[in-house]
Amino acid sequence: MLLKDFYTISQLDVTDHIATAHITINKDHEVFKGHFPGNPVTPGVCMMQIIKELTQNVVNKTLFMESSSNVKFMAIINPEKTPDLVLTLNISEADTLIKVKNVTKFQDTVALKLNATFKPL
Repeated sequence: MLLKDFYTISQLDVTDHIATAHITINKDHEVFKGHFPGNPVTPGVCMMQIIKELTQNVVNKTLFMESSSNVKFMAIINPEKTPDLVLTLNISEADTLIKVKNVTKFQDTVALKLNATFKPL
């Protein structure tokens, strides 16, 4: 985990090529002291890192993000109001690359959609 104690995984289910992760963002993490005091917002780069780490967990490989596309931040993830997230990862392997289509939600709200291509190290 790149950011120690930034989030916890409460559940991770993998069926075929679909992984569903239930995580909780730590509202007291030091990142939120600077992003932004009094109105915390989960940084998009941190969400991208979480997706990478969850994918690594599923495929059991260390990965490098080679590219991303269709990155859409659709709602603010405020860890004080909506710390519990569900990430759905559609993972496929082609040649030596691992492709992921992600949808991240809190409650019934889609917060993030992202397509990424990872290369094993």
